Amino acid sequence: AAGGERLPYRVGPGDGLEVVVDGRPDLSRLPTVQTTGSVWLPRAGEVEVRGLSTGEIATRLTPLLAGEDLAAPRVAVRVKEYQSQFVWVRGAVQRPGRKPLRSGTRLLDALLDAGGFQEGASGEVAIERGAGTFADGSRAKHFHFGGTSPTPLALDELGLRLVNGDVVTAGVQLWVSVSGAVKSPGRRPFEDALTVSRLVEAAGGILRAGSQRVVLRRNGGEVEADLRAILEGKAEDVVLAPGDEVVVRARRP
Repeated sequence: AAGGERLPYRVGPGDGLEVVVDGRPDLSRLPTVQTTGSVWLPRAGEVEVRGLSTGEIATRLTPLLAGEDLAAPRVAVRVKEYQSQFVWVRGAVQRPGRKPLRSGTRLLDALLDAGGFQEGASGEVAIERGAGTFADGSRAKHFHFGGTSPTPLALDELGLRLVNGDVVTAGVQLWVSVSGAVKSPGRRPFEDALTVSRLVEAAGGILRAGSQRVVLRRNGGEVEADLRAILEGKAEDVVLAPGDEVVVRARRP
Protein backbone atom coordinates (compact mmCIF):
# COMPACT_ATOMS: atom_id res chain seq x y z
CA ALA A 1 0.00 0.00 0.00
CA ALA A 2 1.19 3.52 -0.76
CA GLY A 3 0.16 4.83 2.67
CA GLY A 4 2.25 2.41 4.70
CA GLU A 5 2.60 2.56 8.45
CA ARG A 6 2.25 5.82 10.27
CA LEU A 7 5.72 6.99 11.18
CA PRO A 8 6.18 8.91 14.44
CA TYR A 9 6.91 12.60 14.11
CA ARG A 10 10.41 13.45 15.30
CA VAL A 11 10.77 16.92 16.76
CA GLY A 12 13.33 19.50 15.77
CA PRO A 13 14.33 23.11 16.46
CA GLY A 14 11.41 25.53 16.35
CA ASP A 15 8.74 22.99 17.30
CA GLY A 16 6.50 24.07 20.17
CA LEU A 17 5.80 21.30 22.68
CA GLU A 18 3.24 20.86 25.42
CA VAL A 19 4.55 18.94 28.41
CA VAL A 20 1.88 18.00 30.94
CA VAL A 21 2.80 16.41 34.29
CA ASP A 22 -0.35 14.88 35.73
CA GLY A 23 -1.46 16.78 38.83
CA ARG A 24 1.55 19.12 38.74
CA PRO A 25 0.83 22.31 36.78
CA ASP A 26 3.97 23.82 38.33
CA LEU A 27 6.08 21.32 36.37
CA SER A 28 4.04 21.52 33.15
CA ARG A 29 5.31 23.81 30.41
CA LEU A 30 5.00 24.86 26.74
CA PRO A 31 8.67 24.78 25.73
CA THR A 32 10.03 25.49 22.26
CA VAL A 33 12.81 23.27 20.97
CA GLN A 34 15.89 25.49 20.74
CA THR A 35 18.46 25.55 17.93
CA THR A 36 20.61 23.37 20.18
CA GLY A 37 17.91 20.69 19.97
CA SER A 38 17.00 20.93 23.64
CA VAL A 39 14.17 22.26 25.84
CA TRP A 40 14.33 23.68 29.35
CA LEU A 41 11.96 22.44 32.03
CA PRO A 42 11.83 23.11 35.76
CA ARG A 43 13.56 20.40 37.77
CA ALA A 44 14.73 18.61 34.60
CA GLY A 45 16.81 21.53 33.26
CA GLU A 46 18.13 21.35 29.69
CA VAL A 47 16.98 18.16 27.97
CA GLU A 48 18.05 17.06 24.48
CA VAL A 49 14.94 16.14 22.46
CA ARG A 50 15.99 16.63 18.83
CA GLY A 51 15.03 13.61 16.71
CA LEU A 52 12.82 12.05 19.39
CA SER A 53 9.13 11.20 19.15
CA THR A 54 6.75 12.63 21.75
CA GLY A 55 6.59 9.21 23.43
CA GLU A 56 10.39 9.03 23.62
CA ILE A 57 10.52 12.55 25.07
CA ALA A 58 8.00 11.60 27.77
CA THR A 59 10.09 8.52 28.61
CA ARG A 60 13.25 10.65 28.84
CA LEU A 61 11.57 13.29 31.05
CA THR A 62 9.89 10.90 33.52
CA PRO A 63 12.96 10.08 35.68
CA LEU A 64 14.23 13.67 35.42
CA LEU A 65 10.99 15.06 36.86
CA ALA A 66 10.80 12.53 39.68
CA GLY A 67 11.51 13.68 43.21
CA GLU A 68 10.64 13.12 46.85
CA ASP A 69 7.31 14.83 46.22
CA LEU A 70 6.65 12.92 42.98
CA ALA A 71 7.92 9.36 42.94
CA ALA A 72 6.33 8.27 39.63
CA PRO A 73 5.43 11.26 37.46
CA ARG A 74 2.93 10.66 34.66
CA VAL A 75 4.20 12.75 31.75
CA ALA A 76 2.40 13.43 28.47
CA VAL A 77 4.03 15.27 25.57
CA ARG A 78 2.48 16.52 22.35
CA VAL A 79 3.57 18.83 19.56
CA LYS A 80 1.61 22.06 19.78
CA GLU A 81 3.28 23.91 16.88
CA TYR A 82 4.97 22.19 13.94
CA GLN A 83 7.79 24.48 12.84
CA SER A 84 10.90 22.37 12.26
CA GLN A 85 10.03 20.30 9.21
CA PHE A 86 8.36 21.16 5.95
CA VAL A 87 7.25 19.92 2.57
CA TRP A 88 6.90 22.10 -0.51
CA VAL A 89 3.80 22.13 -2.69
CA ARG A 90 4.07 23.84 -6.07
CA GLY A 91 2.42 23.97 -9.46
CA ALA A 92 -1.33 24.08 -10.13
CA VAL A 93 -2.57 24.52 -6.55
CA GLN A 94 -4.37 27.45 -4.94
CA ARG A 95 -1.73 28.28 -2.32
CA PRO A 96 1.70 26.94 -3.33
CA GLY A 97 4.60 27.19 -0.92
CA ARG A 98 6.15 25.65 2.17
CA LYS A 99 3.78 23.61 4.35
CA PRO A 100 4.56 22.35 7.86
CA LEU A 101 5.07 18.62 8.21
CA ARG A 102 2.87 17.37 11.02
CA SER A 103 2.51 13.98 12.62
CA GLY A 104 1.48 11.57 9.88
CA THR A 105 1.14 14.20 7.13
CA ARG A 106 -0.16 12.50 3.98
CA LEU A 107 -0.13 13.63 0.36
CA LEU A 108 -3.82 14.50 0.74
CA ASP A 109 -3.06 16.73 3.77
CA ALA A 110 -0.38 18.64 1.85
CA LEU A 111 -2.70 19.21 -1.13
CA LEU A 112 -5.48 20.41 1.20
CA ASP A 113 -3.01 22.73 2.98
CA ALA A 114 -2.31 24.20 -0.46
CA GLY A 115 -6.02 24.80 -1.09
CA GLY A 116 -6.44 21.96 -3.56
CA PHE A 117 -5.98 21.97 -7.32
CA GLN A 118 -6.40 25.10 -9.42
CA GLU A 119 -8.79 25.12 -12.33
CA GLY A 120 -6.71 23.83 -15.22
CA ALA A 121 -4.76 21.31 -13.15
CA SER A 122 -4.15 18.05 -14.96
CA GLY A 123 -4.53 15.80 -11.91
CA GLU A 124 -0.92 14.69 -12.38
CA VAL A 125 1.04 14.85 -9.11
CA ALA A 126 4.76 14.20 -8.72
CA ILE A 127 6.56 13.75 -5.40
CA GLU A 128 10.32 14.16 -5.23
CA ARG A 129 12.02 12.85 -2.09
CA GLY A 130 14.87 15.17 -1.15
CA ALA A 131 16.36 12.93 1.54
CA GLY A 132 16.36 9.17 1.24
CA THR A 133 14.06 7.12 -0.98
CA PHE A 134 10.58 5.65 -1.06
CA ALA A 135 10.05 2.05 0.10
CA ASP A 136 10.70 0.75 -3.43
CA GLY A 137 14.05 2.57 -3.63
CA SER A 138 12.85 5.30 -6.01
CA ARG A 139 13.43 9.03 -5.46
CA ALA A 140 10.20 10.15 -7.19
CA LYS A 141 6.61 8.99 -7.54
CA HIS A 142 3.96 10.01 -10.07
CA PHE A 143 0.22 9.77 -9.61
CA HIS A 144 -2.85 10.80 -11.59
CA PHE A 145 -6.02 11.85 -9.79
CA GLY A 146 -8.98 12.30 -12.12
CA GLY A 147 -12.74 12.52 -11.79
CA THR A 148 -14.84 13.55 -8.83
CA SER A 149 -14.97 10.23 -6.93
CA PRO A 150 -11.51 8.87 -6.05
CA THR A 151 -11.01 5.16 -6.69
CA PRO A 152 -9.77 2.91 -3.86
CA LEU A 153 -6.32 3.02 -5.49
CA ALA A 154 -6.38 6.84 -5.59
CA LEU A 155 -7.40 6.98 -1.92
CA ASP A 156 -4.48 4.70 -1.09
CA GLU A 157 -2.10 6.91 -3.09
CA LEU A 158 -3.45 10.06 -1.42
CA GLY A 159 -2.61 8.41 1.92
CA LEU A 160 1.11 8.32 1.11
CA ARG A 161 3.06 9.58 4.14
CA LEU A 162 5.34 12.51 3.40
CA VAL A 163 8.71 13.18 4.99
CA ASN A 164 10.73 16.33 5.62
CA GLY A 165 11.95 17.92 2.39
CA ASP A 166 9.47 16.25 0.02
CA VAL A 167 8.49 18.38 -2.99
CA VAL A 168 4.95 17.89 -4.30
CA THR A 169 4.24 19.26 -7.79
CA ALA A 170 0.72 19.46 -9.23
CA GLY A 171 0.84 19.46 -13.02
CA VAL A 172 -0.94 21.93 -15.30
CA GLN A 173 -3.13 20.51 -18.04
CA LEU A 174 -1.49 20.97 -21.43
CA TRP A 175 -3.46 20.98 -24.65
CA VAL A 176 -3.26 20.42 -28.39
CA SER A 177 -5.99 21.31 -30.86
CA VAL A 178 -7.33 20.01 -34.13
CA SER A 179 -9.44 22.01 -36.58
CA GLY A 180 -10.66 21.96 -40.15
CA ALA A 181 -12.26 18.98 -41.91
CA VAL A 182 -12.56 16.54 -38.99
CA LYS A 183 -15.70 15.21 -37.33
CA SER A 184 -14.97 16.60 -33.84
CA PRO A 185 -12.66 19.62 -33.97
CA GLY A 186 -11.50 21.23 -30.75
CA ARG A 187 -8.99 21.15 -27.94
CA ARG A 188 -7.73 17.88 -26.47
CA PRO A 189 -5.49 17.05 -23.49
CA PHE A 190 -1.86 16.64 -24.45
CA GLU A 191 -0.35 13.21 -23.85
CA ASP A 192 3.20 11.99 -24.23
CA ALA A 193 3.87 10.36 -27.61
CA LEU A 194 0.70 11.84 -29.12
CA THR A 195 1.10 12.08 -32.91
CA VAL A 196 -0.65 13.86 -35.77
CA SER A 197 -2.40 10.70 -36.97
CA ARG A 198 -3.55 9.73 -33.46
CA LEU A 199 -4.94 13.21 -32.87
CA VAL A 200 -6.90 13.15 -36.14
CA GLU A 201 -8.22 9.70 -35.22
CA ALA A 202 -9.25 10.96 -31.76
CA ALA A 203 -11.13 13.78 -33.49
CA GLY A 204 -13.32 11.22 -35.29
CA GLY A 205 -11.32 11.10 -38.48
CA ILE A 206 -11.40 13.18 -41.66
CA LEU A 207 -14.68 14.33 -43.18
CA ARG A 208 -15.58 13.28 -46.70
CA ALA A 209 -14.72 16.80 -47.85
CA GLY A 210 -11.33 16.68 -46.16
CA SER A 211 -7.98 15.89 -47.71
CA GLN A 212 -5.10 13.78 -46.42
CA ARG A 213 -2.92 16.88 -46.36
CA VAL A 214 -2.68 18.43 -42.90
CA VAL A 215 -0.84 21.42 -41.53
CA LEU A 216 0.91 21.43 -38.17
CA ARG A 217 1.16 24.89 -36.62
CA ARG A 218 3.82 25.24 -33.95
CA ASN A 219 5.39 28.38 -32.46
CA GLY A 220 4.20 30.55 -35.32
CA GLY A 221 5.52 28.22 -38.02
CA GLU A 222 3.80 25.64 -40.23
CA VAL A 223 4.79 22.13 -41.31
CA GLU A 224 2.84 20.03 -43.82
CA ALA A 225 2.21 16.33 -43.34
CA ASP A 226 0.60 13.69 -45.55
CA LEU A 227 -1.65 11.40 -43.52
CA ARG A 228 -1.93 8.81 -46.28
CA ALA A 229 1.86 8.49 -46.49
CA ILE A 230 2.06 8.25 -42.69
CA LEU A 231 -0.59 5.50 -42.54
CA GLU A 232 1.13 3.58 -45.36
CA GLY A 233 4.46 3.78 -43.52
CA LYS A 234 6.04 5.94 -46.23
CA ALA A 235 6.41 9.00 -43.99
CA GLU A 236 7.16 9.38 -40.30
CA ASP A 237 4.31 10.33 -38.03
CA VAL A 238 4.93 13.68 -36.32
CA VAL A 239 5.06 13.65 -32.51
CA LEU A 240 3.12 16.60 -31.09
CA ALA A 241 4.18 19.10 -28.44
CA PRO A 242 1.94 21.06 -26.06
CA GLY A 243 0.22 23.95 -27.81
CA ASP A 244 0.41 22.41 -31.29
CA GLU A 245 -2.52 22.90 -33.66
CA VAL A 246 -3.30 20.42 -36.44
CA VAL A 247 -5.40 21.75 -39.33
CA VAL A 248 -7.00 19.26 -41.73
CA ARG A 249 -7.47 20.95 -45.05
CA ALA A 250 -10.54 20.61 -47.25
CA ARG A 251 -10.15 18.64 -50.43
CA ARG A 252 -9.60 20.83 -53.47
CA PRO A 253 -12.66 20.89 -55.75
